[in-house]
Amino acid sequence: MSGPEDRCSEFSCEDNCYLSETAAQLRDCLRLLWEQHVYWTRMVILGIAFDLPDLKQTTNRLLRNARDFGRVFGRFYGKEIAAEFERLIRDHLVIAAELVKAAKAGNSSAAADAEKRWYANAEEIVCFLKHINPNWTVHCMRSMWFTHLVLTKEEAVATLKGEYDRSIETFNQIEKEALVMADEFSCGIINQCNL
Repeated sequence: MSGPEDRCSEFSCEDNCYLSETAAQLRDCLRLLWEQHVYWTRMVILGIAFDLPDLKQTTNRLLRNARDFGRVFGRFYGKEIAAEFERLIRDHLVIAAELVKAAKAGNSSAAADAEKRWYANAEEIVCFLKHINPNWTVHCMRSMWFTHLVLTKEEAVATLKGEYDRSIETFNQIEKEALVMADEFSCGIINQCNL
């Protein structure tokens, strides 16, 4: 599978230019948020798969990621846009957990329904991002978000089947893809705001 990095080279904030301190801080912040997004998602997947006793606390920590993204967006786009992005990311995370729970229970209709809502949510995120920042193209954002969903589902399925080597290898891909997403987010804001 080709990754988003192969499809999202329409602009760059680092080619032939120096990142200001503010731009570098934004890039690092978004990289951290995306790393936390995928790591805490993995921990929730493991918690569901193995009925771990800290699932509630792990889920709460994962959901904090949506609020943290909202705070960053609020600095550049204001409270209303930040609140909407926070809602969209929270929905993304909640639906993912529903999908894993349904798959673990063997409820294929509930899993299919969750997956359909998950992709609809991703499409909503893509359109929302394009609306607030013209640097984020629909093609690029859709490619990244859909790749993120495919890989996350693959990770969960491998974990639920006890295919742990495949789960870890998939997570390695997820981590790389998350950094691509983080950099696309930061490049879009850096270019839009002339940071």
